[in-house]
Amino acid sequence: MRCKLRDLGFSIGTLPTGERNQITDVPGVRVGHVTIREEMDERTVIRTGVTAVLPHGGNSFLEKVPAACFVLNGFGKTAGLVQVEELGMIESPIMLTNTFSVGEVWQGTLEHMLAMTPEIGDVTRSVNIVVGECNDSYLNTARVMAVTKEHAKEAIAAARVEMEEGAVGAGTGMMCFGWKGGVGSSSRGVSGGYTVGALVVSNFGRREELRFVPYVPPSFDERDVPPGSIMMIVATDAPLDARQLKRLARRAAVGLGRTGSCVHHGSGDIVIAFSNAYTIPHVSDSVLQSVPPLVRDDAPLMNELFQAAIEATEEAIWNSLTTAETTTGRNGRVGEAMPYSLLRRMGE
Repeated sequence: MRCKLRDLGFSIGTLPTGERNQITDVPGVRVGHVTIREEMDERTVIRTGVTAVLPHGGNSFLEKVPAACFVLNGFGKTAGLVQVEELGMIESPIMLTNTFSVGEVWQGTLEHMLAMTPEIGDVTRSVNIVVGECNDSYLNTARVMAVTKEHAKEAIAAARVEMEEGAVGAGTGMMCFGWKGGVGSSSRGVSGGYTVGALVVSNFGRREELRFVPYVPPSFDERDVPPGSIMMIVATDAPLDARQLKRLARRAAVGLGRTGSCVHHGSGDIVIAFSNAYTIPHVSDSVLQSVPPLVRDDAPLMNELFQAAIEATEEAIWNSLTTAETTTGRNGRVGEAMPYSLLRRMGE
């Protein structure tokens, strides 16, 4: 049974974690996975899936959340981020999958939103679906395009507070620092009772880049592994607007850098941040938008939120490594789980 980093006696940073040490410690946030594992023949093996992050328990179209995105390196095939950047809000579940499945997941999520909200496309405008991706084609036969729109709907329906980490959902076929990567999550508590949570799909880096652990030469040619990507989702219940969430998203990149990432040319390193402290109604009789009091930029709390985003992202990446199990893949390839014995230097 693979464990999170703290279960192995190591920790990141100084802020306290939430109850589960997951993004779902942010009240209202839920996560669902669909994991697809199929054996066709030695060359054709399916190791992929879908992960859904729900910002709150209601209708995300009718009750939107303030949000922002930050693109550290844009070698990615995301959907919906242009409107997030323009309007500063998210109105759908945040969906994560492999590179070739963005379209199917977008379609499935759209159908879910249409079924939930008959007004969309009829008496009101269209809906902006947000999908992020990483390239899992080292282990997964991506050309088969095994993910269907039904898998997206199933991931949304499966969303729970208790979530799995490791080689599950969108992380099923991912590699990180030459080891098996995948989904990882962590959280931090800050002053005022607020929480910051992070969820990553890690799929980047070479073994020599991973900090704090001895280098172990891989038994395979790392040039065969795609340059990779990482999707980072940062959630909080602290009252922030889209501009402030952009600042929070940028700090997640610091957490990524602390692990040793060099942000390679072919890596899509993308952050999506949101707050569910308040929602923005789709329908209102007022020409003015009411928001609760926001955290002041010069308040000590803002620095704590920045620190929390950094620490939670960094630890989420480590958790993606420590929870992921060894996974076989196409062409006889193997994504090896990072040995726990390599962690011995982290406490020094």
